[in-house]
Parts: sequence; structure tokens; C-alpha cells
Amino acid sequence: MPLYRQVGKLPAKRHIVFRNEAGKLYHEELVGTEGFAGVSSLVYHLNPPTMVKEKGKPYSVRPKISIEDNLQSRSYQTFNTNSEDDFIESRKIMFLNDDMTIGIATPKKSMTDYFFKNADADEMIFVHKGSGVLKSMYGSIEFEYGDYIIIPRGTVYQFLFNNEDNHLLIVESHGPIETPERYRNKYGQFLEHSPLCERDFKLPVNLETHNEHGEFLINIKKRGLIYPYIYETHPFDVVGYDGCSYPYAFSIFNFEPITGRIHMPPPIHQTFQGKNFVICSFVPRLYDYHPQAIPAPYHHSNIDSDELLYYVDGDFMSRNNIQKGQITLHPGGLPHGPHPGAIERSIGKKETKELAVMIDPFNPVKIASAAMDMELEDYYQSWLDSEVSINEK
Repeated sequence: MPLYRQVGKLPAKRHIVFRNEAGKLYHEELVGTEGFAGVSSLVYHLNPPTMVKEKGKPYSVRPKISIEDNLQSRSYQTFNTNSEDDFIESRKIMFLNDDMTIGIATPKKSMTDYFFKNADADEMIFVHKGSGVLKSMYGSIEFEYGDYIIIPRGTVYQFLFNNEDNHLLIVESHGPIETPERYRNKYGQFLEHSPLCERDFKLPVNLETHNEHGEFLINIKKRGLIYPYIYETHPFDVVGYDGCSYPYAFSIFNFEPITGRIHMPPPIHQTFQGKNFVICSFVPRLYDYHPQAIPAPYHHSNIDSDELLYYVDGDFMSRNNIQKGQITLHPGGLPHGPHPGAIERSIGKKETKELAVMIDPFNPVKIASAAMDMELEDYYQSWLDSEVSINEK
């Protein structure tokens, strides 16, 4: 997050003596990525953040690959999965490549007896169902339906849910997740024509300093393994921090769509960028206003990227028989476009109420076994004319 913040108690300069009223030193920690050149924050703890009491036996959460190479349009209903109590156990990776993973989580219980840290990846967690509070050493963020939650790698956090009905779309990125560069000026400020701006973000509030000793379990994810670590002190013992690295949230309902006289291409919907992928938001908007405009998207070939579209709500105008929680995968190398009848249906329409999240990886994704039970068969034939049975060859 490029917004610089100062929260809580801070010394006048970096890396100098900083004591409490009793004369005890606070413990400074630099939290950042990309060596010492990326976005970072300086965090001040009551205690050293290094006091490990015990370490548990690591266990694997690596996905099993069912399809290594794919050149078939596919679709999956993510609501066809059972919820699980635990946040970690409920996480199901469906697609992956060397840059990222894409999956879902359906936890029923809050993380009240442990903390979680992803040491591998930045996380984008889209809240399709559920609400609650994300807690970290940077403070608290209240989240709800439609929120994107961005959590930088290395952040220790807890999800506290308000109920048991939670459905999350999760992207793990092995590079930083950022707002689109083309919407920011050289100083990092959002430009006037950007579909999002600084006021739209939910930043951590209510910094709580926990001066507690005992046994605090942090489950750390690294290279597909979970390492249980028990620390002597509470990880949220922070008295202050400053910098640009911290969790934040952005509601899809705050994305301001860009429209035009004729159909605008998908990049206008871009909300985030990562290493070799982008994330876009399709939101309710006015249709194109040229008198002969065709609001439905034109057929296009995915040459440079796969396209994954997660359907959230509303009537997605270019697709037939699409339901909430469904994911379509259109692989690079095949053309795709509106389903039969969608183009004619769109002509003359003034607006759309669709809500969806699109993820475009620029390297092909592998399909994990967790996705196979959710797959909807014969989707690849769904562009046949409605008068032709998809079972006919």
C-alpha cells in the first residue's frame, strides 16, 4: 500500500534509542519485502519478536495437481464444497502456477486459538459471504461482503468472523499485490481519472498493545508447508509503527466503472496488479451509449493469459446459466466470447447489475485436485447454438 502512515508511539528518527517511561528499550523491527528495496514498515514492539519457545512438526498443505497442462474452457461451482471449522483446513487451492495460487476458503470458526502468517505470499482475500474483523499488529479492519482484503506477506493475523457462513476467494501472490501503476502519478498519488482513490480504502484502526507472556501459536506457511511455532510473547505487542506496508481493505462497491460510447476492453476494470497477473472488478454500470452499440463483449482470443472469472452476484450479461460462486477458466490459446443469444439480448440495454472478480494470470495455471469435485461438465461446449444439443458431435 503506497500510503505512508504513522500510528502510535514513534521515536524522532529511525534506528535510535527509544525507551518507555521505565527506561526499557522498545524493540524495532523492519517488516518489508524485496530485500531492503520494497515497501516496508518499521514496527516497535514491547518485546523482541524472536522469542520462540517451541516448534511443532511441519505438515503439508501443498495442492495435488490433477491437470498439468490445460487447453479446455472449464467451469467450477465453488459453492459445491463443504465448509470446515478451521481457517487453514478450509483453504482449497484450485489453480496455481509459479507466480500465484487461486482458491477458496469456507471457514466456520474464528481463529481464536492461533495466529496465521503467510511467509510465502501476499494475499488477496475477497469476501463473498461473511463479515467480521481482521486483527494484526497494525490494528483492526472490519470487513464485510464485497471487500477485497490485501495482506502483505509476513503479516501475523487473525480472522474473527461474525457467523459461520463464510465464503472467501483467495489469491496468493509470490510478488507484491499493488494498485494499478497506470492510475498513480510518479509520487504514488491516484490520478483524477482513476476508478479508485485514497479515500476508498479501509486502513487498520484501534491499535491494541498486548503486553502478554505465555504460549502463542503462530502457524506459518512456507513453500506449501505449515510450521507451528509457539512464541513467548503476544505477536500484537506493538506500541507504534510507520511506513507503507500493512493490511488494508477495499470494497468492490467503491470501484467507479469507466464507461464509453462503445464497448470498453477489460483493462478498464483493473483493480490490482501482481507479478504476472491482474485482478479486475466487474461492477454495476451504465452500458455503452453509441446509438448502435453492442454492450456485450466481442469475441476475443486469450493469447497472452488465462482468464478466470469469479461470479459474485447479479445477471452476468455475457453468460448463460451462471450462478453465484461459479468460476470460469478460459485458457490462453482459445477464443471465447458471449454465450449464444447474449449479444442480441444486450442490444438496447441501458445498464448491467453484474458483480464479478476477474483474475488474468499471464502464465498458464495448473488445475489442482480440489477443483475437480466442483467442475461442471461440458462447459467447453456451451457456445454451441442453443438449437444444437451439446451432446451432438
